[in-house]
Amino acid sequence: MFNVKTVSALTRARADIHFKRFTSTRRLRSTATSASTEQEDDVRGGGGGGSTSSPRSECPGESGSRRGGERDAANEISVDFDQTQEAYKSKDSLELLRSLVVFKLCSYDFLVDKNKEIMDLGKKVMGQKAFDQFMKMTFYGQFVAGEDHRAIKPLIQKNQAFGVGSVLDYSVEEDISQEEAEQKEMDSCVSAAEKESIGKDHREKKYKAHKQFGDRRGGVTGARTYFYADEAKCDQHMETFIKCIKASGGSSMDGFSAIKMTALGRPQFLLQFSEVLVKWRRFFIFLASQQGKDGMEALEQRLELTQLQEFLTKLGAKGDFYSWFTGRKEESTGCIDMLDWNSLIDDRTKISDLLVVPNVELGELEPLLEKFTIEEEKQMKRMLQRIDVLAKHAQENGVRLMVDAEQTYFQPAISRLTLEMQRIYNRGKPVIFNTYQCYLKEAYDNVTMDVELSRREGWHFAAKLVRGAYMYQERERAQEIGYEDPINPDYESTNTMYHRCLDYVLDEIALNRNANVMVASHNEDTVKHTLRRMNELGLLPTENKVYFGQLLGMCDQISFPLGQAGFPVYKYVPYGPVNEVMPYLSRRAQENRGFMKGAQKERELLWKELKRRLSSGDLLYRPAY
Repeated sequence: MFNVKTVSALTRARADIHFKRFTSTRRLRSTATSASTEQEDDVRGGGGGGSTSSPRSECPGESGSRRGGERDAANEISVDFDQTQEAYKSKDSLELLRSLVVFKLCSYDFLVDKNKEIMDLGKKVMGQKAFDQFMKMTFYGQFVAGEDHRAIKPLIQKNQAFGVGSVLDYSVEEDISQEEAEQKEMDSCVSAAEKESIGKDHREKKYKAHKQFGDRRGGVTGARTYFYADEAKCDQHMETFIKCIKASGGSSMDGFSAIKMTALGRPQFLLQFSEVLVKWRRFFIFLASQQGKDGMEALEQRLELTQLQEFLTKLGAKGDFYSWFTGRKEESTGCIDMLDWNSLIDDRTKISDLLVVPNVELGELEPLLEKFTIEEEKQMKRMLQRIDVLAKHAQENGVRLMVDAEQTYFQPAISRLTLEMQRIYNRGKPVIFNTYQCYLKEAYDNVTMDVELSRREGWHFAAKLVRGAYMYQERERAQEIGYEDPINPDYESTNTMYHRCLDYVLDEIALNRNANVMVASHNEDTVKHTLRRMNELGLLPTENKVYFGQLLGMCDQISFPLGQAGFPVYKYVPYGPVNEVMPYLSRRAQENRGFMKGAQKERELLWKELKRRLSSGDLLYRPAY
């Protein structure tokens, strides 16, 4: 039957690493967004109209403003993104010319579609050494910082001298065929019990591996992909990430380093744990509907404990839910919300014991699978250990660790494990950053719940907001396999979601200065909206609470003026050996073609600056720093 005598933290389940839950010393108020407006964003380009912000409403019985101090117009900070001399002062004229050539070539469909064949031919004709040098002068040199942590230092230091920091991202991607990728995915995402068809399981098709979507590289915009080989390979990835963290710490005082959790362990665990989290959340929503509270936003739904106890008892559940919840709170209102409910996920002796889901009809907790092997237990524990090792290295090296978002069938587990790291390492300052994909229908609920949890427990919320990299793949998978499309229906609804999430976090920063956000967008209107909101809320760039992020080699006319105006802005900096980074670059060329075609303003500004230098005799300009 439903077991309520549980301990609260998820990842303390591992034997030798203690992810412990910190109890809050005070009950902090819960907030919810009462209105939202349609606004503009596109991480990969595009645009839309501006609008007003989304105000928050207070909880019943509470008063006070959610906004920070107003600033008068004389003190407002603005940035001009059309001043080419300032935007490109870190670039010599050859670099500007390279940008123009690369952007133009990337706008031709034929060259983009056949880029792999063209590169293979180039290697044969030129030889590997000459080909590598040619790539460094063109595409590789435009989008990649260098081959290793030593080679990238000059570029990082130059950018930093002009006010732009770095998010280091080791971007080597295994160059394997689609068939190999599909086979690896099936081998690593299917448990031993499923392979042997032993016993009964309660899996949903969304959270099962499907061979036709086994190659996770397809339809992905600018994100590298890892496929599980064995535990030794995961250890190698961890060591690579450690080198990346150390390189970031050695290159700057306030750098970031990016990691992907699928590189750190067998993805089977992420699939299974994601399904558990989703089913527990779905069960809470079901119980809320039984109390007439369906249709409300996630944080507004509260279960009355007396009714909950009566309902679960009728189902045959054993245990005193009412006293369990009220006994663990300093103040009890007789109600619980989604965050209280999430604490029911317990930490038993074995990690596989976490992978249980509620059965409403039977009133029981059912395991997802009847059998887990000893090796599967070890693999799950090793993934948690690797994550913890990286968090510790980031903290010791003064580096912020950016956990990238991935596919929706992995993401609930990735977000939960990231949150557990935040609860430990973000106590004094923001060390661990989670990534929220705003093209997802549930993005706002995810952001608001995590902000509220950080407020209750007193740690620093830290987020990177992106539009998302897996839209086409996710839509096709949902349609083919037969589950609800997790993506917002259109571009405008994604814009609305992005700005709704952004405004909520900005309001939170203005309230208590404990939240942090990176606005990862190439959209000039989105950046201007953020600056406008910062001025309204009295958020100074020197507080280092609101960051901006763009990809290396793109949108310099946004990044460098922001940096020179004193805003914390960062380039996502890929690096790695030429030959091993080319699969990643090849896909980026294909999947960013829409952005390259639409980068008309950037090309115009580049031409404008080149012509200015020619007419003023500055064509041989060299950046001084």
